[in-house]
Order: sequence, then C-alpha cells, then structure tokens
Amino acid sequence: MNNVVEVKGLQVRELKNELETIDSLLELQLRLDESEKFGKPKFHDFSDTDMMKWFLHERQHLNEKNDRSNRTIAEYQRELILFVEQLLEHSLEIGVDVDYIIEGSLFKSLQPRHLRRYQEWLKTASPYVLSKGSYSAATLERKTTIIKAFFTFLSDKGYIKEPIHKDLKIASVRADDRPNRDMGPVEVIHLLDAFKEAGHTVMFSIVHVLTTTGIRNEEFCRLRVNDLKIDTIAGGYYLEVLGKGNKRRSIPLKDKVVQSIRDYRAARGVAWITESEVNDTLFPTSTGNSFSPSYFSQYVKREIQKVPGLPSRDIELKITPHVFRHAFAIISKVNGVELYDIMRSLGHEKIETTMIYLEKIFEKERHAIHSWKPGVLGEYL
Repeated sequence: MNNVVEVKGLQVRELKNELETIDSLLELQLRLDESEKFGKPKFHDFSDTDMMKWFLHERQHLNEKNDRSNRTIAEYQRELILFVEQLLEHSLEIGVDVDYIIEGSLFKSLQPRHLRRYQEWLKTASPYVLSKGSYSAATLERKTTIIKAFFTFLSDKGYIKEPIHKDLKIASVRADDRPNRDMGPVEVIHLLDAFKEAGHTVMFSIVHVLTTTGIRNEEFCRLRVNDLKIDTIAGGYYLEVLGKGNKRRSIPLKDKVVQSIRDYRAARGVAWITESEVNDTLFPTSTGNSFSPSYFSQYVKREIQKVPGLPSRDIELKITPHVFRHAFAIISKVNGVELYDIMRSLGHEKIETTMIYLEKIFEKERHAIHSWKPGVLGEYL
C-alpha cells in the first residue's frame, strides 16, 4: 500500500472540524512561545494540521481587520482540504511515490515532482475533469495560487526543508481565457425594460442596484437596514458597504435607485427602513431571510435566462451578479470617469484589477482606425 494513505493526523473526515476550532490558536501561540523560550525550532512540535490552522488564522496585523477576511479564510480552507483529500485518495493515480513518511508528516514527505504531478493530474485527470470537463483557466490559477502560498509559508517557517512549490507551473490567466463579462448600457436597459414590463419588481431592483453601485455579490447579501444611511451633507441616501479586507466604502445612491430599494422591500412585504430593525437584511428573500452569495448568484442567473433577446449576448453565457460590477466599470468609463475613480468606487486595491474590467473598452478606444484622417477612403469613411 502506498505510504501516503497511512499518514497519521490527517484523517480528512476530522480535518475540517479541527481547522474550524480556532479557540486552540492560543494554545498554538503558547507552544511557539515555549519553543522560543527554550531555543528550539519554532514549529518543531507542530503537526500538518497545526500548520494548516496557523497558515489560515495567523494574525499578522495589530488591527485584525487588516488580516484575511473570513471569506478568504473559508476559500483557502476549502481548497487546502480538497488538496489533502485528493493526495490521500488518489496518490497512486497522481504518482505520489513516497517511500516513507517523514516524522508522520505528509507535507514534509512531499518533493517537487509530487506537486508538479498533482498540478498536471488536477488539470487532466481529476474527478471533476473526468465528469464535468476542464477547469476554467481562472479556477486553475486560483487553486495554484493557494497551494503555492501554503507551501511558501511552510518553507518560510522552516517546517519543510525545500521550497517544493517552485516546480509548480505558472497558471496565470490570459485576457482571452477570461469569461465575457462585458455588459454596457444597451443590455442593462434591455433587462430593466424587460423586468419592468413583466412587473418583476424584485429583479428590476436587483439589476438597478447592482449596476449603479458596482457592489460585489457578497456585499449585496450582507447589507442590513442600518447600511442604508441618510447623507446629512449632500442629501439623499448612501450605502455603507463592507468589502474585501473588511474595508468600508460609502456609495451614493441616485433617487431612482432609492425608489427601487423601496419598491423591492414593498414587493417582499417588509416595511421601509424607518420602520424596520437596524439589523434586518436590506434585501430579504421571499422567506424574509438574507440571500447567501451562492443562492443569490443562482437566482439572478435563473431569472435573467428567462429574458429573451439580450443584444450581443452569447446564449451560452450566464449573467451573474458579478457581470453588473463590470457593467458599472464600463458605463463609468464611457461616461468619462477617470480610471482611478472607478478603481476607488469598486473597492479595488490595485488599478490593474480595474483595467482587466475595461480591457475591451481600451482595445476599442486605442484602435488605429480612430487615427485615420477624414476622406482617406473618400466618401466611404
């Protein structure tokens, strides 16, 4: 039997529960302090599970709001558990030819070829690929980034002796590999008109709010009554949104967008914010609960698929809430808004991220045809 499946301390069934028990983080910190006190290597008595937990939950900032968000931790944890599970269950298929386990540790026993083989297996022969087809380039990039970050951490901390992650292949996403998320004002108006004509107040309001605010799926789902605030300086209302990295930003609302929020709440049979509890969800489901991000995405896709004849839209493409975030960026750009202001409004930390949203706009704006002189083709230009 392959030694990998005999690794102690990494029973997948118990791993998830153990990683979520963060009250033992203080115990891990005390063990690190003891090691430092007696001059021992810091992580000499840590198990693989301990290292995973420390990687996920280690506080690096005095202000904990600057550490990884719960959403990011959950995503990293999910990917790492899947990584371990696949290594243990498919070690023979992957080619994890470990002759013996070092100190009971799977991670200490791996070598560069094992990560490289895993990456190749993940792309070509993993259960997901065999049953559902290829992973998207963006998904492979995300998985590779998380695994590389984890093994960089293990190497930097001295838990493993060799930086085995350096043999992983680059999985960056080319512009042509990204899904088409471009949506301009023509398509947004088409959707708004369709939902208005159908009397679908809920979807009309959702499209209206997402397009005019550029907020993320998760941000929309987290909104509470208390996040819709009166602007005592400029008048009207604004949303106070908690974004990635627990960073807050204020988003002004046009009067017609506020009316859409009023209409949404009325359609759901709940009172306006002045007569509601401050912690009530701002956009309740039909049962009065908050949307989960996954259900919200499914709901939006399903309802939009019922709308016929979207201009220039590939019938196979699914319009998710994130597409309206792109629409916000595109509509802002064609209205002459500066790139930096779009970046700030979307809550991006890097302007390069915003530029990804606008690649096709930039491509059209910078096309050579715009420099042709009038009359160069006579009456045909």
